[in-house]
Amino acid sequence: MTQHIVIVGAGECGGRAALSLRERGFAGSLTLIGSEALAPYERPPLSKDAIVLEAEPKFVAEADRYASLAIDLRLGVSATGLDRGQKRVVLSDGAFVSYDRLLLATGARPRELPTISSPRERVRTLRSHADAMAIRSCLGPGRKMAIIGGGFIGLELAASARRLGTSVTLIEGLPRILSRGVPPEIAEIVASRHQAEGVDILCNARIVGINETGSIVRVLLEDGSAIEADILVVGIGSIPNMEIAAKAGLAVDNGIAVDTHLLTSDPDIYAAGDCCSFPSDHYGGRRIRLESWRSAQEQALLAAANMMGETEALSAVPWFWSDQYDLTLQVAGLAEGAVTTVRRHLSEEAFILFHLAADGRLLAASGIGPGNAIARDIRLAEMLIGAGRHPDPKALAAPEVKLKQLLAA
Repeated sequence: MTQHIVIVGAGECGGRAALSLRERGFAGSLTLIGSEALAPYERPPLSKDAIVLEAEPKFVAEADRYASLAIDLRLGVSATGLDRGQKRVVLSDGAFVSYDRLLLATGARPRELPTISSPRERVRTLRSHADAMAIRSCLGPGRKMAIIGGGFIGLELAASARRLGTSVTLIEGLPRILSRGVPPEIAEIVASRHQAEGVDILCNARIVGINETGSIVRVLLEDGSAIEADILVVGIGSIPNMEIAAKAGLAVDNGIAVDTHLLTSDPDIYAAGDCCSFPSDHYGGRRIRLESWRSAQEQALLAAANMMGETEALSAVPWFWSDQYDLTLQVAGLAEGAVTTVRRHLSEEAFILFHLAADGRLLAASGIGPGNAIARDIRLAEMLIGAGRHPDPKALAAPEVKLKQLLAA
């Protein structure tokens, strides 16, 4: 009988899992452990409202909600070890917590530049609300910001900084921005919009050194040029926090390896969110790891259900989104392996690209447009992907043909 559940990681995933366990009727002891001093909060606003508006964290629930549900919320303490034999978690303050079932929701951390061997005041990454506030303090009219990495985080930060009147230079080592999972046609539109807003984008740029002197940080490039800024933000991806699992002998594979029920190689330990990789039935059992707000939410609820004895399997289609200026970019599914791309023109400013496998199965859909222009069709495309449909390419290309009709066919 499960009498004590422990959750390591008090982020979006861990917080929602704890709340869901109580909502499902779990009456045993429940401990939620987080290394930050703040209660669980959402991370997408960190590159947007937290920067532009200096907004407070968007909490998953108010702190007193955990107390009212008898959730033992332990903040400002990290899990440093896992004793599977004794079934207990060792904490950074020397204490330990025993468990009957354990959920690892340890998330991921920003990848750092190998050329930077020690922390620097004006070289930052973005993962926490404290990070966002430190970055925000260096922005404003007359200030300069350099960003390394042309992915979602770097571009969202660039858009936020421009709204504050900050000069921005974005440095990307590859030939284009958004090279991971976003089609070139959409990446070009995003790049053009940033350039129109005054962002200087440097692609194929190789960094050979970074110097920090007083209030200035200088990024030295291979071509001999240098970029000076008040702050440098590194946004070059993330690394799953799987060390505690690996040290305890759990299987790892680009994250803590779980099955479709989020169960690790230990029958009493689950993992969910950014820290875990799982086999996707939608993509031939290929193991994937997702870093997205919605995935963290969905996996939190699934883990809670299965820790209480359910046998629900992961079925969600990967989905990502980004808001930059008035543009919204959304991607449903994974386009790797697609051989055909079909374009659906929605308006002068909005379109969707459908990515089809050799057998005609819809693998992914990528779209861009102002506001919610693409939201409905991307959602329907997501449902088509989940259903394993082989839609007629001509119908996909025709905006007068409703995607809902293809789903019903």
